[in-house]
Amino acid sequence: MGKRGYISFLIGLIIFSFTLAQAAWAATETDKAKKTKDNTPAVLETTAQSAVVLEPVTNRIIYEKEPHKQLPMASVTKLMTLLLATEAVDQGKFKLNDKVITSENAWEMGGSQIYLEPGEEMSLWELLLAVGLQSANDASVAVAEHIAGSEEAFVQAMNDKAASLGLVNTHFVNCHGLTADNHYTSAYDMSIILKEGLKSPLFRQITATKEYDLRGGAFKLWNTNKMLWWYDGADAGKTGWTEAANYCLASSAERNGMRLICTVLGTAEPKSHFRESTKLLDYGFARFKAVNFAEQGAIVGTVRVSKGKTTSVEALAAEKVGVVVPKGEDKGYESKVELPEYISAPVRKGQEIGSYVVTKNGKEALRVKLVAKEDVAKASIMQQMRRVIDSVY
Repeated sequence: MGKRGYISFLIGLIIFSFTLAQAAWAATETDKAKKTKDNTPAVLETTAQSAVVLEPVTNRIIYEKEPHKQLPMASVTKLMTLLLATEAVDQGKFKLNDKVITSENAWEMGGSQIYLEPGEEMSLWELLLAVGLQSANDASVAVAEHIAGSEEAFVQAMNDKAASLGLVNTHFVNCHGLTADNHYTSAYDMSIILKEGLKSPLFRQITATKEYDLRGGAFKLWNTNKMLWWYDGADAGKTGWTEAANYCLASSAERNGMRLICTVLGTAEPKSHFRESTKLLDYGFARFKAVNFAEQGAIVGTVRVSKGKTTSVEALAAEKVGVVVPKGEDKGYESKVELPEYISAPVRKGQEIGSYVVTKNGKEALRVKLVAKEDVAKASIMQQMRRVIDSVY
């Protein structure tokens, strides 16, 4: 082989080797792309120190990062404040038009506020809006004192409620969230608190309100939860920020019959709590879907009542009946209503009288209580005799 032929051979060998390497690299990248496409996202990352995406009907955790890590929560604290206050109203203990008188203790609160003056009167309704929208610390204390007599007693009630919900990584020292020792929660615990709050229409109304004119329009309230504007389906939540807690957000969104709750604690940059929540919620809605059978409160059957003033009572679903599954795994689900032929009076409203059962491929996947729609008192002896006579003739 001459010199010129040798050089040509080397050039050809180099081109051939380069072509093989390029093909191998392309194949590797194709495999990577396939893997990413098939498993996207293989690892979802978030800058939050603690994060959870929860599906509240089945309590399915769709995403978690350090879900039980104890962290300061800043004004996300106020979700528990709103939960206790709205429960008290729902139970008839207080009215939204109650006049609340501002104490000096409430007036002295710093941070976010509506600048209450000592002795100033404001309705409980407007104070709750100030808590939920403006994240007002002075309004939070005023509400706490009105509901429980003192902030200390209200905080004890907050901790009692957390314990009743089985939350072991939450402890409150105040009702507003300003930095204090031993005041902490976790992303999982706060998600459960928001889930509990969403059971109340009043709680949902407050946390979903975007704006409100306070003091006859002299003071404008704007909801600090910008997800209500920026995220499709967002309908509840609470923000928080302190130097100790960084940026925090517990939020809720519903799409196509599926609700997700997302809590992020300890994100560092301004607006990062919105960015991280958007990313995590998008992940959940992209990968999962709801298979729904009945809404909470839906009438799903009727049961005969023996010896009652009325002869039957309607059965309601105590909770939403549905399952959340990865997309593509929604086949094979069936449902059935299990009710007795009859029950004996008296029947109490809300009394469990049956079950709504969901199965997949013959195996039970979900069981929801069915409850009586209303009270049915026991009929008197004369009423029972007359009913017997009527049935004969």
